[in-house]
Amino acid sequence: MTEGQPPLLDEGKLHAAEARLHKHEIDAIALTYVDNAGIARVKAIPVEGLDSALRTGVGMSPVFDAFLFNDEITQSRFSGGPMGDLRLFLDLDSLALIPPMPGWAFGAVDRFDQLLEPHPNCSRGFLRRQLARLGEQDVTVKMGFEIEWAISKATDGSFVPATDGSAYGLTRIVDVADYSRTLLVNLRSAGLLVEQFHPEYAPGQFEVSLPALAPLAAVDRLLLAKTIIRATGRAFGFSTSFAPVAEVNGVGNGGHVHMSATKDNLPIFGGGDGPGGLTKTGAAAIATLLDWLPGLLAIGAPSPASYLRLVPSHWAGAFQCWGIENREAALRLVAESKLVSAHNANLEIKCFDQSANPYLVAGALLAGLYTSLDGGPPLPDPVASDPAGIADAVRLPQSLDESVAKLWTLAPLLDAMGPELAEAFIAVRKAELAHFASTSPEQIVAETRWVY
Repeated sequence: MTEGQPPLLDEGKLHAAEARLHKHEIDAIALTYVDNAGIARVKAIPVEGLDSALRTGVGMSPVFDAFLFNDEITQSRFSGGPMGDLRLFLDLDSLALIPPMPGWAFGAVDRFDQLLEPHPNCSRGFLRRQLARLGEQDVTVKMGFEIEWAISKATDGSFVPATDGSAYGLTRIVDVADYSRTLLVNLRSAGLLVEQFHPEYAPGQFEVSLPALAPLAAVDRLLLAKTIIRATGRAFGFSTSFAPVAEVNGVGNGGHVHMSATKDNLPIFGGGDGPGGLTKTGAAAIATLLDWLPGLLAIGAPSPASYLRLVPSHWAGAFQCWGIENREAALRLVAESKLVSAHNANLEIKCFDQSANPYLVAGALLAGLYTSLDGGPPLPDPVASDPAGIADAVRLPQSLDESVAKLWTLAPLLDAMGPELAEAFIAVRKAELAHFASTSPEQIVAETRWVY
């Protein structure tokens, strides 16, 4: 697809997709995008409608730009209300089977208005625009995502861990061996590669690491993987939570992002003479993202529940610092080594979670990378220990209202988003803050546990 235009239909690709869907007895396709509340919204079509949907798109109201996590509706200058209509255009490259949902396929969509102009609130379009800007500067990026979730065997909306064995313990795999194996089979059957699967720290918590891909494909695969994880759990009678916190005072679910990049075909996070092998370009990128991080939290940790997760000494990255292989730093450099090539050296963002819209997350990080190409602020020294034990360590925002205020100060990011997307996104954040005003952590967790 050319950035800013609906896809030109590739007849050969369409026929190949139709043959594949027929072979696997697919009856319906879930056309999916993510809104400003971080919720995956869908319009489904019968498989017979694929040809028509690709030629003319599928209708969808723009009101969802103003939806909150609980389906209440707010408004901004550019969003809210039932007026207007959009067209959803499936990206055939994202089309994939959903093995635990027989007869269903998944597809990611781009949103356009009725004049076939890009919808300014389309987060996938925002990501496309950042990729196009970087491409003009001969910058290529790959991203990989780590997905953490918790499974519960309760049927009343509470959280009762499906397994309570030791953190990272083999006992947890033993407890849910059939679930774990079936999940890996389902992910593989959908064409998703898995680098790692393991029990995590919190009771009932697991993690899957997906490999690095081009950012658009990486985010599409993330949505597909989460769909498969949730559907697999349901088949075993488990409820699945990707929420920042499933239990008050518990270790939360992160949404870590790994990012590698090249400039003029040379890696920027390895092969240099800076700390950890950083090049000057890589150092500027980290310095810029570190400087932006308090405002970026509003995008990457956008729920009031997110700030119940951002606790020091919980591997959540609660301090505004970077480190080389330091899992308590908000930005962790996975440095070049004997086992990691310069091209595979990457930056891990640890303070984000899965209440975020991942297209916005990826786009915002790329906007920071683009801005850093003109140089960044001085890069502080890397932190080599738990920053909680450093007297002058700077905490990241401890509330959503603080991070939203910081976001307003990031003019290059707001310009990259455009006023329509930026104002609609912030309106949703402010409305969710108002919803949770004067509520307890227990109430916040109860309302968000099964939403994400």
